[in-house]
Amino acid sequence: MRIATWNVNSVNARLERVLEWFESASPDVAVLQEIKCVDEKFPVEGFERLGYNVAVHGQKTYNGVAMLSKYPMEDVRRGLPFRNEDEDEVDEQSRYIEAVIGAPTPFRVAGIYLPNGNPVDTEKFTYKLAWMRRLQAHAQRLLALEEPLVIAGDYNVIPEPEDVANPEAWVNDALFRPESRGAFRALKNLGFTDAYMQADGAPHGYTFWDYQAGAWPRNLGIRIDHLLLSPQAADKLQGVVIHRDERDKEKPSDHVPVVVELSL
Repeated sequence: MRIATWNVNSVNARLERVLEWFESASPDVAVLQEIKCVDEKFPVEGFERLGYNVAVHGQKTYNGVAMLSKYPMEDVRRGLPFRNEDEDEVDEQSRYIEAVIGAPTPFRVAGIYLPNGNPVDTEKFTYKLAWMRRLQAHAQRLLALEEPLVIAGDYNVIPEPEDVANPEAWVNDALFRPESRGAFRALKNLGFTDAYMQADGAPHGYTFWDYQAGAWPRNLGIRIDHLLLSPQAADKLQGVVIHRDERDKEKPSDHVPVVVELSL
């Protein structure tokens, strides 16, 4: 079972490139981030032609997430709950989607687009850390279900110095601040496994290269797209592949797809 995550940086602007990758890589389940469109503008037909069921949690111009599955999706959740599960509270930013995948061995997948948080001296960083606390609380509830679970997406967190080409350049960035990294560790410490670190773990497994300053040709990348596995999923881990070649194609996203394979 191949499960993918990809920040596509506008699904409609890069539709031809995205569909080309899906046709070639053929993941069983995929979560997309930064689709940058409302639900009605998501190109459902293109993915349905490739055999995918589609669930979307969109937003005009910014953010937005989607889940694509070759299997039926059940118990679909759009939006990360607040810590007290007060459904009267509304998060205006579309950053979370979750579903049970109705495969022969059912499993749960959550797709996230964690806030960037920059600049760190603004409410954007406060929102990032609050969102991570909400994610941790919800993830803890999901772990209690004791089922195979994958939380995949653009976490906007560089976990360790080995995950960035030039750590000094990121010291004051929200993605590399101690508070962000600490919150990511706290999430993992609930009992999750970082799929890439478990399957490969080689330094510099970058998933993002900025459009500026020649980051791609100079390989000045960072690893911020992660797949965290519950113990029941980690036991089935077969491997992880970072599809670096996508960054070198015409009109690419600044992120590349990351695919985990589980023996489900």
